[in-house]
Amino acid sequence: MYGIIILIVVLAVIVIWFIAAYNGFVKLRNMVREAFSTMDVYMKKRYDLIPNLVETVKGYAKHEQGTLEKVISARNMAAGAKTIEGRLEGENALAGTLKTLFAVAEAYPDLKANTNFMDLQKQLQGIEGEIANARKYYNAVVRDYNIKTESFPSVIIASMFGFKREPMFEIAAEERQNVKVQF
Repeated sequence: MYGIIILIVVLAVIVIWFIAAYNGFVKLRNMVREAFSTMDVYMKKRYDLIPNLVETVKGYAKHEQGTLEKVISARNMAAGAKTIEGRLEGENALAGTLKTLFAVAEAYPDLKANTNFMDLQKQLQGIEGEIANARKYYNAVVRDYNIKTESFPSVIIASMFGFKREPMFEIAAEERQNVKVQF
């Protein structure tokens, strides 16, 4: 009699753990999606701002057309990506081309004095800060999700129901290089 009660209690604990583990995965997966969506909103704001910035620069730096085309191309690639991995890759490319755009702007004192350009640059810097914070949050949520996906015994639930690792938002390899300062 006591053996049956113990068996029922053990089975109940296993079922409760199973349900809790599954619900934990669902919660974390939704937090990952929400974190990416938040980051995506800020990136969309940046995508909308970039054409205005490029148009302002065009008036001053007509012979820098190649740089401007690269910025727009990188923006379109990032905005048009269909997967998280594609979006992350596109974002890294866009960040690099924006640095080039601001380097061009440094070469044109009239452009740096233009109030439209300065306002657009200030807006872009604010959005970049928001994106950086959203990336930190996204990576923290992904870290927690990935730990749960790979930890025992929750790895059993993950493999049973197809919960897979999510990619972290990392900077491009070329941005990891030390910045060369020369005087």
